[in-house]
Amino acid sequence: MQRVCFQLQVRPDRLDEYRTRHRAVWPEMLAALRSTGWHNYSLFLRPDGLLTGYFETPSLQAARDGMARTDVNARWQAEMAPFFVELQGTPDQGFLQLEEVFHLE
Repeated sequence: MQRVCFQLQVRPDRLDEYRTRHRAVWPEMLAALRSTGWHNYSLFLRPDGLLTGYFETPSLQAARDGMARTDVNARWQAEMAPFFVELQGTPDQGFLQLEEVFHLE
């Protein structure tokens, strides 16, 4: 299982709305994530808007490709993109993936 950690920067003036949106993620989006290999997925948000995400997947590329084939993902990414600073592409494609340098099993 591949462990993926990533960062994005949420616009400071949109933090409250970002939190609100993630308290009510669409059920069909949750189902799509699960069915395309995004497991043990968490998001962490600093007060300054630095967002760190973590998930596990058999294959990052397969997980991304699977979501790209869903209509719900296109709608979700379009709604979420304006929340981020200096985003290139969609949030699920434009995040900065971090290098894993240690893991305690």
